[in-house]
Amino acid sequence: MSSGVRVSVIGAGAMGSFYASRFYDVDKKCVSLVAGGKRNESLKKMGLTVNNKHYPIPIISPKEKVLPADLVIVAVKHHHLEEAIRDMKCVIGKDTAILSVMNGIESEEQIGAAYGTEKILYSTVAGIDALRKKDQVVYTRQGKTFFGEASNHSLSERVKKVRALFDMAGITYEIPDDMIRNLWWKFMVNVGINQVSAVLRAPFSVFQQSSHARDLMELTMREVMDIARTKGVNLYEEDIKNWYDFMYKLSPRGRTSMLQDVEAKRKTEVEMFAGKIIELGKKHAVPTPVNNVLFTAIKAIEEYID
Repeated sequence: MSSGVRVSVIGAGAMGSFYASRFYDVDKKCVSLVAGGKRNESLKKMGLTVNNKHYPIPIISPKEKVLPADLVIVAVKHHHLEEAIRDMKCVIGKDTAILSVMNGIESEEQIGAAYGTEKILYSTVAGIDALRKKDQVVYTRQGKTFFGEASNHSLSERVKKVRALFDMAGITYEIPDDMIRNLWWKFMVNVGINQVSAVLRAPFSVFQQSSHARDLMELTMREVMDIARTKGVNLYEEDIKNWYDFMYKLSPRGRTSMLQDVEAKRKTEVEMFAGKIIELGKKHAVPTPVNNVLFTAIKAIEEYID
């Protein structure tokens, strides 16, 4: 039986595939993927394979006329966001809620500028170990999706609607009181472990076992803490410890998204991580020496990716 719900996912990488497969498992008719060009053709031909299960999820072309979605989940890389914002127009309606599960702290602002901030909910994901392996996505832990308005002391109707959809799909979630602080916490985590893992070529096992890898990760994170305070967001040493509660539960063989990009010889999101921290550091006169080094190192890696 169809739920009557319409969920569209933009981006069919590890994260997008996870969300699309969860909704497909409970209602084959409720979920679609939006993709243009060669990606559209490839997805129509191949579909998605998640944990060895094939998912023939309907693919919507950006030029199609379709009913608007109740929920749009944006799960693309930072350098594909501009294209995604254009492509998703076909599924945006008056009452559509938009949830970005992208890395970084800027995607909500960019999407909101195009479709209205009243449609945007903030979101981060922690503890998922989804990996793209050749033509399929594999995960053993879905982690937890944090989402909500900037403040959630009382829940808005949009938040209640997405909560019901996540309950339907069996997606583990939490609605923090202060979502902006949560957004900066996840940004701090990503700036640390994503970049250090890419430079060291290190799966999660290295961070679980090596105090030196953890020390470098923490030095990188503390620069984010310093920047966050200039924005009125207070992050503390306890927040680093809270990350370890997730990290030590991850598969030792798991890899960060940036390490996956490096290994697959794809462009990384370093501009969104170290690049953003360096930019904000200059603006607010906050030193960022560790991120400066990581930025240079990762740009050097990108130069010989081909």
